[in-house]
Amino acid sequence: MQTYYSDLLVIGAGLAGERVAVEAAQDGFDVICLSIVPARRSHSSAAQGGMQAALGNCAKGEGDNVDVHFGDTVRGSDWGCDQEVARLFADTAPIEMRRLAHWGVPWNRVVPGKSFYFKGGEKFEKEEKEEKDGLITARSFGGTAKWRTCYTSDGTGHAVMCTMDNRCAELGINVFDRKEAISLIHDGDVCTGAVVRCLRTGELEVYLSKATAICTGGFGRIYKATTNAVICDGGGHIIAHDTGVVPIGNPEAIQFHPTGIVPTDILVTEGCRGDGGTLLDVNEERFMNIYEPEKAELASRDVVSRWMTHHMRQGKGVKSAYGEHLWLDIRHLGDKHISTKLREVDEICHHFLGVDPRTQLIPVRPTQHYTMAGVRTDKDGAVYGLKGLFSAGEAACWDMHGFNRLGGNSLAETVVAGGIIGRKISEFLQGYETDFKTALVGDAVRKEQDRMDKLASGANGKENVYKVREEMQDALMDGCFVFRNDAGLKKCIETLQGTLDKARKVGLVSSGVGANPEMAAALKIEGQVKIAMCIAKGALERTESRGSHNREDYTDRNDRDWLNRTLAYWREGADMPELQYEDATPCYEIPPGDRGYGGGSIIQADQAEIDAKTIKK
Repeated sequence: MQTYYSDLLVIGAGLAGERVAVEAAQDGFDVICLSIVPARRSHSSAAQGGMQAALGNCAKGEGDNVDVHFGDTVRGSDWGCDQEVARLFADTAPIEMRRLAHWGVPWNRVVPGKSFYFKGGEKFEKEEKEEKDGLITARSFGGTAKWRTCYTSDGTGHAVMCTMDNRCAELGINVFDRKEAISLIHDGDVCTGAVVRCLRTGELEVYLSKATAICTGGFGRIYKATTNAVICDGGGHIIAHDTGVVPIGNPEAIQFHPTGIVPTDILVTEGCRGDGGTLLDVNEERFMNIYEPEKAELASRDVVSRWMTHHMRQGKGVKSAYGEHLWLDIRHLGDKHISTKLREVDEICHHFLGVDPRTQLIPVRPTQHYTMAGVRTDKDGAVYGLKGLFSAGEAACWDMHGFNRLGGNSLAETVVAGGIIGRKISEFLQGYETDFKTALVGDAVRKEQDRMDKLASGANGKENVYKVREEMQDALMDGCFVFRNDAGLKKCIETLQGTLDKARKVGLVSSGVGANPEMAAALKIEGQVKIAMCIAKGALERTESRGSHNREDYTDRNDRDWLNRTLAYWREGADMPELQYEDATPCYEIPPGDRGYGGGSIIQADQAEIDAKTIKK
């Protein structure tokens, strides 16, 4: 069996993973990155719209600063975020955007003279200040007071991912693709690496390291309707959660994006609405300006998704063979704008819909998009429960997003958090030594080989992994989507309990030998159902509406009882998750208040407690 040693093992080679790796490698540490796919095919490459950073360069971004960005992030989170982390992020983002430019990201730049923008379908013009010629420009995104989303047309993730991968090559970082970590090597206190399945051969390998970082992205594929790639299936969350000592933070905090195309649910960027696109109903009439007069289509994603769903419930949806939807209209932006700044949207519409967005409407509906939930870490990226284990990016609940993240903040988080946490890992590694216990490694490998042998032989049962997965997905779609209620969540949990029993009895139809995708799916299915149970259980217990978590039977945001973060553990031998809670943030720069959009009433927290935690300026 092949064994590899390194100072740092990074599981996942998307933007967060490679940014962590770059920071550690620059400090002289030996780093290995693992990826299911070639790094440049990581899901980070699919990100379209941009990265938020308060540069204040463009006409509509004048007056922006890190305090305004911080405030937008806190309000966007519905006061569910860790404000220390949100402050760290907002302060660092402008530095990181300029660093990326230095490394080679071809940001769109300010062009002197007149610029044009759209609001509510109307065209406006604005003089650009000449001294800003050539600086990084920005576009508008939902829930923001200023235009601050830095972009490269609508292919930002692709451009930054290629640049970051080049940087890894410059530093000599080993990036191994077609490798999937299937368990962590740990003794209950310290993590010392991972057992990895080679996706080319099906053989097991061992990667031992002083520090390990989980940067595997989200777990959107446990939902049926999702914008996520097939590789975003929770593999990193599962191996951390399976230790029994690492919690998933805020599992009920799942984001639904307003504009997944119908029927494939592929994302069309929020940049469409940021650039002036509008949402239309069955009568081809605009409606978001009625529900949200101030921000309209550019309210935060949780708000727009709810109003779209509400509008369809009012009978204003477009009937189709693939279910109800609404329309996204970008026709008025014109050929030049669509061909340059929204070219990926143009290609998606042509290739997956047979639609020309210059002359035709785009069918869209809310769909699962992002997980604010993740492996719970502290502000340094250190995972709760295991020394030597870290996490960054969407895989982590670092918790700058709380219960709703703003568009553009997640792609920025990959590189901002990756840099911050990479530096903290370097500090951790300075002078750190650990023992690699051969008996522990041997036991971990034998356990995984035994698991694979039982799946291949059908020793546990003959349940079909794909049918079990579909049952899990249907349960979440029915009971734990944009709107939630007591009856639906209880039914979801009841269904998932039966699904979990089936997941433990999965057997392969194929031999399981070699590069076998059925084996890969079977190894994860029990862990996926457990995460689904955590989502539903967390949502049932949280008797309030906050951000993306919307309870039809508890419509108030309840700061008195629920200004906290859920921690979901799955103890060894348990059939249900164990939920614990911790304060959402250790201190307030901005005390809880009204978001300024989205409506809804608030049950106030105890004012004395809030005052005691508020930073006095």
